[in-house]
Amino acid sequence: MIGRFISVASVVGAAVALSACSLLSTPDPVQLYRFGTLGPAPTAGSPAAAAPVAVSLRRIDFPEASQGDRILGVTGSEAAYIKGARWVSPAETLYSDSLESAFAARPDRVRLLGRREAGVSTRVLNIDVTAFEARYAVAGAAPEAVITVRARMVVLPERSVTHERTFSVVQPASENRVAAIVEAFDIASRDINTQIVDWTGGTALP
Repeated sequence: MIGRFISVASVVGAAVALSACSLLSTPDPVQLYRFGTLGPAPTAGSPAAAAPVAVSLRRIDFPEASQGDRILGVTGSEAAYIKGARWVSPAETLYSDSLESAFAARPDRVRLLGRREAGVSTRVLNIDVTAFEARYAVAGAAPEAVITVRARMVVLPERSVTHERTFSVVQPASENRVAAIVEAFDIASRDINTQIVDWTGGTALP
C-alpha cells in the first residue's frame, strides 16, 4: 500500500515538474524589422519650408489582415504570417511615419500637417492602404512586396473630393529570406510615397 502511494506521488510530482518546465520554456526568438527612411526636416527660414498651402493628413486606413506588427504573406487564396519576424511597430504606424517623412524631406509648395502637428487646413489628404503584403507566385519562391494606396484630396468645408488616384508598387524581393522581403517593403514604401508627394503637390494648389 505504501509502495503504491509513493508511486502515485512520484507520477504527480513528475507531471508538475513537466508543467513547470513548459511554463518556463524559452519562446521561439522573433526578429524585429522596420521599413521607411527618415528624411531630413527642412530648415527654418528656407524657401522650401515656407509652404503656402497646408494639407492635413487624415488617419491612414490599413487592411485588417495587414494591421499590427505581423508580416503578411499571401500565396494565391492562402494567407499566413511570416514566422519569426515582426515589425518593430504596427505596420500602419511605420507607414504613416514614412509618408510624413517623405513630405518633410520634399516640402516643395505643400506643407503636410501630420498626426502630431497642430494647424488648420482647408485641404485634407485621405490615404487608404488597400494592400500591404508579401505576395508569392508559388510557395517557396521569392515573393514581391505589394503596396496599393488610394489617395483622395478633400476640400473643406464642402467635403468634396477634388482629385482621386490609386497608386500601386510591386517590388520583387531578391530571395525568399526575411531580410530580403523587408528590404523590398522598404523600397516599395519609398517609391509609392514619392509618387504620393508628387501627386499631392499638383492637386493641393488652388
